[in-house]
Amino acid sequence: MDWKRLVQFALQGSSDLEQYAILLVRVSIGLFFAISGANKLFVAGGTKPVYETLVKAKVPFPRQTAYFVSGVEFVCGSLLAVGLFSSPACVALLIDMTVATLTSALSTLPKGLSRLNWLDDFLYLPEVLYVLFFIWLICSGPGKFSVDYWLAGKLLG
Repeated sequence: MDWKRLVQFALQGSSDLEQYAILLVRVSIGLFFAISGANKLFVAGGTKPVYETLVKAKVPFPRQTAYFVSGVEFVCGSLLAVGLFSSPACVALLIDMTVATLTSALSTLPKGLSRLNWLDDFLYLPEVLYVLFFIWLICSGPGKFSVDYWLAGKLLG
């Protein structure tokens, strides 16, 4: 066994595997949002929970906003899954999840928590974790296994 390589992997990871990690995260999150958006748009009553949340949060034009948000999730999730216009898709979904956090998810946190426990619960919210993944994907790029990578090679190469 090559101990040096094992220690290096344990301390620094492996750049050889990085592209596969990016692919796994990008496709998984993209599919999640594409499916979620499709269910809201194309299943009877799918936008109703979104609409009710928006009404409760006093968001203007809740019906139109429910369809807009669902469309953003479907279109941007689909684009992210295939790796086409990945960074703009991540930005749109990041905004979507930030608004979801502010209008809905924060209200689910228990009252009266210490600052540390509030932070713990806040960071456990799925919307917050998605925001962090989107920031990472914007910074890392969509990876070598994406349409964006192929397009950049054709247009810039």
